[in-house]
Amino acid sequence: MAQAFYDLTVAASQRVSPSMHQITLAGEALRDFPKGQDGGYFKLILEPGSEGRKALMRTYTIRRQRETEIDVLFALHGGHAAGPATSWALGAKVGDPMTIRGPGSAKPSPEACDFHLIAGDMSALPAISANLEAMPRDAVGVAVLEVQHEEDAVAIDAPDGVELRWVVNPEPGLHPTLLVDALRQIDLPDVEIAGWAACEFEGMKLIRDYLRNELALEKCNIYTSSYWKLGLTETQHKVVKREDAERQDVPIQ
Repeated sequence: MAQAFYDLTVAASQRVSPSMHQITLAGEALRDFPKGQDGGYFKLILEPGSEGRKALMRTYTIRRQRETEIDVLFALHGGHAAGPATSWALGAKVGDPMTIRGPGSAKPSPEACDFHLIAGDMSALPAISANLEAMPRDAVGVAVLEVQHEEDAVAIDAPDGVELRWVVNPEPGLHPTLLVDALRQIDLPDVEIAGWAACEFEGMKLIRDYLRNELALEKCNIYTSSYWKLGLTETQHKVVKREDAERQDVPIQ
């Protein structure tokens, strides 16, 4: 999908849970933004590039899209900023300018499968929420969602047949087995299963191994992606992510 730049302003800023802050970006430029991008992603241009220096950008998910607005959720660590993007979000005021580049396409769970096995931490909560809300209402499955606080378990309009299981971890990234352990506790039906997971890098690798090797799911029915890696910036994480994809001989996701 072709990407473009959009000059927007902050229309609203609010804390939606102890560990999640929402910014609404608005502007007439969004009338030209491709429609139906809930769950897709874009780049926040935090600092423009200049001669000899690349722009400072961070990748975020479109939680909800309206004609001239998009809602963006920022995961906090311990209720505080985790990097330059969350620092900006916590300090943003209505009317502040922000340029974005995008969009990139959403990555939904394959609809053709009979059962959806979904897992993610708070970095993936916006994408998972959008994907669940876009699923057919007769979809069946289990979504395991790792949050930092019980009150981070926000309402999601998931299909009635998709069970939401919340796992609380106040130390993001320090317990990479939590999600895969929770997946192993699910009583899986003997049907075609889709596996979808996005989270911290080490946790993602464990889930990927579980889906591929223990469950032996079809490659076309698996989507796994690391959204971040503990201790690394987004730029550093991209390098590790690319190297991992090359070792696995799979596209970067």
